[in-house]
Amino acid sequence: MWKKMMTLVLALALVSVTAACGSVGKDENTITVGASQVPHAEILEHVKPQLQKKGINLQVKVFQDYVLPNKAVEEGQLDANFFQHVPWMEATNKERGWHLTKVTGVHIEPMGAYSKKIKNISQLKNGATVALPNATSEITRVLLLLDKEGLIKLDNRKGDKSLKNIKSNPKKLKFKLLEAAALPRVLDQVDVAVINTNYALQAKLNPQKDALILEGTDSPYVNVLAVKKGNENKKAVKELAKALTSKETQEFIKKKYKGAVVPVSE
Repeated sequence: MWKKMMTLVLALALVSVTAACGSVGKDENTITVGASQVPHAEILEHVKPQLQKKGINLQVKVFQDYVLPNKAVEEGQLDANFFQHVPWMEATNKERGWHLTKVTGVHIEPMGAYSKKIKNISQLKNGATVALPNATSEITRVLLLLDKEGLIKLDNRKGDKSLKNIKSNPKKLKFKLLEAAALPRVLDQVDVAVINTNYALQAKLNPQKDALILEGTDSPYVNVLAVKKGNENKKAVKELAKALTSKETQEFIKKKYKGAVVPVSE
């Protein structure tokens, strides 16, 4: 009786481990990827034919936030995701004890500042309210952009920045921290909002035309295809990485997004 019980326990444990491995482990020719709607899901839909020629079935699930697609990859509900840059991924791993890793870089989305109240950043008045994304890695990115434009001066401390690292604020700007997805919706309520390009595009903002200031294409914040550590060499993952970085896909990105999204070569 005892041996039968132990056999049952071991069998159940094996089932649990197998289930946790995600769908790549079940079918090496199918991959389910979480993505932001624009541009990531659009790019994934574009590469589907390339993958079909390789016998790979790509399934795309769209997310409207930056937490759930990582949680789903960590827990094996998704095989991969495509929406984030490495600083965000590393910060998430550190904060939550997750194990995501980069497979390949795909493109840069230069972050920009937008406004419905002014036409030029020089028109920004003293005491103006500036809305920023509230995630640690994004705050660092935005503050570096504002520092580069001369709107603030940061201290020389290395690593992530916060509002506490602002050494000089000559216009006495007031900063409002919000979820990244909410930033386009508050443009009527603030003087300026610094918005991630994917959310700007969803809100029908054109970074090249509408942004008052915009990161250069040399931004280190490259958007990547990410998986849970240990899955980097799965067949479907490797084929997806090749498709996302192919010359054909790079030309698609250039033509469709006209500089708002910039492909990278690695």
